[in-house]
Amino acid sequence: MTVQIVENTVEVPEEVNLTLDGHKVAVTGTNGTVIRDFAHAKLNLDYEDNTLRIWVENPRKKQASLVNTLASHVKNMIKGVTDGFTYRLKIVFIHFPMTINVQGNRIVINNFVGERSPRIAKIFGNVQVKVDGDDIIVTGNDIEAVAQTAANIQQSTHIRNKDLRKFLDGIYVYKKE
Repeated sequence: MTVQIVENTVEVPEEVNLTLDGHKVAVTGTNGTVIRDFAHAKLNLDYEDNTLRIWVENPRKKQASLVNTLASHVKNMIKGVTDGFTYRLKIVFIHFPMTINVQGNRIVINNFVGERSPRIAKIFGNVQVKVDGDDIIVTGNDIEAVAQTAANIQQSTHIRNKDLRKFLDGIYVYKKE
Protein backbone atom coordinates (compact mmCIF):
# COMPACT_ATOMS: atom_id res chain seq x y z
CA MET A 1 0.00 0.00 0.00
CA THR A 2 1.39 3.40 -0.93
CA VAL A 3 1.22 6.65 0.95
CA GLN A 4 -1.32 9.08 -0.52
CA ILE A 5 0.26 12.34 0.65
CA VAL A 6 3.54 13.29 2.34
CA GLU A 7 3.85 16.74 3.89
CA ASN A 8 5.92 18.80 6.29
CA THR A 9 5.49 22.31 7.66
CA VAL A 10 7.99 24.97 8.70
CA GLU A 11 6.99 27.68 11.15
CA VAL A 12 8.41 31.09 10.22
CA PRO A 13 9.20 33.45 13.18
CA GLU A 14 7.68 36.95 13.28
CA GLU A 15 11.03 38.73 12.73
CA VAL A 16 11.65 36.79 9.49
CA ASN A 17 10.03 37.61 6.16
CA LEU A 18 9.56 34.69 3.75
CA THR A 19 8.41 35.23 0.16
CA LEU A 20 7.44 32.42 -2.18
CA ASP A 21 7.49 32.88 -5.96
CA GLY A 22 6.70 29.56 -7.59
CA HIS A 23 9.49 27.29 -6.30
CA LYS A 24 11.83 30.17 -5.40
CA VAL A 25 12.02 30.83 -1.64
CA ALA A 26 13.51 34.09 -0.33
CA VAL A 27 14.06 34.52 3.41
CA THR A 28 14.91 37.96 4.80
CA GLY A 29 15.97 38.70 8.39
CA THR A 30 18.34 40.82 10.43
CA ASN A 31 21.48 39.27 8.86
CA GLY A 32 20.38 39.70 5.23
CA THR A 33 18.63 37.66 2.59
CA VAL A 34 19.05 34.06 1.41
CA ILE A 35 17.39 32.95 -1.84
CA ARG A 36 17.07 29.35 -3.02
CA ASP A 37 15.32 27.86 -6.02
CA PHE A 38 13.71 24.47 -5.43
CA ALA A 39 12.39 23.98 -8.99
CA HIS A 40 14.43 20.77 -9.37
CA ALA A 41 12.18 19.09 -6.80
CA LYS A 42 8.74 18.41 -8.19
CA LEU A 43 7.01 19.30 -4.92
CA ASN A 44 4.21 21.70 -3.97
CA LEU A 45 4.92 24.72 -1.77
CA ASP A 46 2.26 26.83 -0.02
CA TYR A 47 2.84 29.78 2.34
CA GLU A 48 0.01 30.99 4.56
CA ASP A 49 -0.11 32.47 8.08
CA ASN A 50 3.66 32.26 8.76
CA THR A 51 3.68 28.56 7.88
CA LEU A 52 5.37 27.06 4.84
CA ARG A 53 3.77 23.77 3.77
CA ILE A 54 5.78 21.38 1.59
CA TRP A 55 3.78 18.48 0.22
CA VAL A 56 3.44 15.94 -2.58
CA GLU A 57 0.59 13.61 -3.57
CA ASN A 58 1.20 9.97 -4.49
CA PRO A 59 4.98 10.31 -4.24
CA ARG A 60 7.71 7.99 -5.31
CA LYS A 61 10.36 7.20 -2.72
CA LYS A 62 12.75 9.98 -3.84
CA GLN A 63 9.99 12.60 -3.83
CA ALA A 64 8.86 11.57 -0.36
CA SER A 65 12.38 11.93 1.01
CA LEU A 66 12.76 15.36 -0.63
CA VAL A 67 9.90 16.77 1.45
CA ASN A 68 11.89 16.66 4.70
CA THR A 69 15.08 17.72 2.89
CA LEU A 70 13.47 20.92 1.62
CA ALA A 71 12.03 21.59 5.08
CA SER A 72 15.53 21.31 6.55
CA HIS A 73 16.92 23.67 3.89
CA VAL A 74 14.28 26.30 4.73
CA LYS A 75 14.98 25.92 8.47
CA ASN A 76 18.69 26.48 7.80
CA MET A 77 17.82 29.57 5.75
CA ILE A 78 15.76 30.95 8.64
CA LYS A 79 18.53 30.20 11.13
CA GLY A 80 21.07 31.85 8.83
CA VAL A 81 19.21 35.16 8.51
CA THR A 82 18.53 35.35 12.24
CA ASP A 83 21.69 33.96 13.90
CA GLY A 84 24.15 33.29 11.07
CA PHE A 85 26.71 30.52 10.76
CA THR A 86 30.34 30.52 11.90
CA TYR A 87 33.05 27.97 11.16
CA ARG A 88 36.38 28.19 12.97
CA LEU A 89 39.54 26.73 11.47
CA LYS A 90 42.91 26.20 13.16
CA ILE A 91 46.19 26.90 11.38
CA VAL A 92 48.66 24.14 12.29
CA PHE A 93 52.30 24.16 11.25
CA ILE A 94 55.38 22.47 12.67
CA HIS A 95 58.01 22.63 9.96
CA PHE A 96 57.46 25.92 8.10
CA PRO A 97 55.43 28.93 9.29
CA MET A 98 52.69 29.68 6.77
CA THR A 99 51.04 33.04 6.16
CA ILE A 100 47.40 33.48 5.21
CA ASN A 101 46.06 36.53 3.34
CA VAL A 102 42.51 37.33 2.23
CA GLN A 103 42.55 38.93 -1.23
CA GLY A 104 39.08 39.73 -2.59
CA ASN A 105 37.18 36.50 -3.08
CA ARG A 106 40.11 34.15 -2.46
CA ILE A 107 42.49 33.13 0.31
CA VAL A 108 46.20 32.91 -0.44
CA ILE A 109 48.29 30.50 1.67
CA ASN A 110 52.04 31.20 1.39
CA ASN A 111 54.97 29.01 2.49
CA PHE A 112 52.87 25.89 3.10
CA VAL A 113 55.38 23.11 3.94
CA GLY A 114 58.09 25.27 2.36
CA GLU A 115 56.47 25.43 -1.08
CA ARG A 116 57.42 28.40 -3.22
CA SER A 117 54.11 28.73 -5.04
CA PRO A 118 51.09 29.86 -3.00
CA ARG A 119 48.00 27.74 -2.55
CA ILE A 120 44.66 29.40 -3.23
CA ALA A 121 41.19 28.70 -1.82
CA LYS A 122 38.02 30.27 -3.24
CA ILE A 123 35.51 32.17 -1.07
CA PHE A 124 31.90 31.45 -2.07
CA GLY A 125 28.97 33.84 -1.96
CA ASN A 126 28.59 36.56 0.62
CA VAL A 127 30.97 35.06 3.19
CA GLN A 128 33.34 37.02 5.44
CA VAL A 129 36.72 35.46 6.25
CA LYS A 130 38.91 36.85 9.03
CA VAL A 131 42.37 35.68 10.10
CA ASP A 132 42.85 36.02 13.87
CA GLY A 133 46.26 34.77 14.98
CA ASP A 134 46.29 31.03 14.33
CA ASP A 135 42.52 30.90 13.72
CA ILE A 136 40.49 31.55 10.60
CA ILE A 137 36.88 32.61 11.21
CA VAL A 138 34.40 32.07 8.37
CA THR A 139 30.98 33.70 8.87
CA GLY A 140 27.89 34.19 6.73
CA ASN A 141 24.14 33.66 6.55
CA ASP A 142 24.08 30.87 3.92
CA ILE A 143 25.22 27.56 5.44
CA GLU A 144 26.19 26.07 2.08
CA ALA A 145 28.47 28.98 1.17
CA VAL A 146 30.08 29.04 4.64
CA ALA A 147 30.65 25.28 4.70
CA GLN A 148 32.00 25.19 1.13
CA THR A 149 34.42 28.04 1.86
CA ALA A 150 35.69 26.28 5.00
CA ALA A 151 36.03 23.03 3.06
CA ASN A 152 37.98 24.79 0.30
CA ILE A 153 40.41 26.23 2.85
CA GLN A 154 40.92 22.86 4.53
CA GLN A 155 41.24 20.99 1.23
CA SER A 156 43.76 23.48 -0.18
CA THR A 157 46.26 22.43 2.49
CA HIS A 158 45.81 18.69 1.97
CA ILE A 159 49.22 16.96 2.00
CA ARG A 160 49.99 14.41 -0.69
CA ASN A 161 52.92 11.99 -1.08
CA LYS A 162 54.22 12.46 2.47
CA ASP A 163 53.86 10.49 5.69
CA LEU A 164 50.69 11.92 7.27
CA ARG A 165 51.79 10.77 10.73
CA LYS A 166 54.76 13.11 10.56
CA PHE A 167 53.52 16.00 8.39
CA LEU A 168 50.51 17.30 10.31
CA ASP A 169 50.69 20.81 8.83
CA GLY A 170 47.45 22.21 7.48
CA ILE A 171 44.30 24.14 8.26
CA TYR A 172 41.53 22.18 9.97
CA VAL A 173 37.89 22.91 10.90
CA TYR A 174 37.52 22.53 14.65
CA LYS A 175 34.26 24.29 15.54
CA LYS A 176 30.91 24.91 13.85
CA GLU A 177 28.51 27.43 15.37
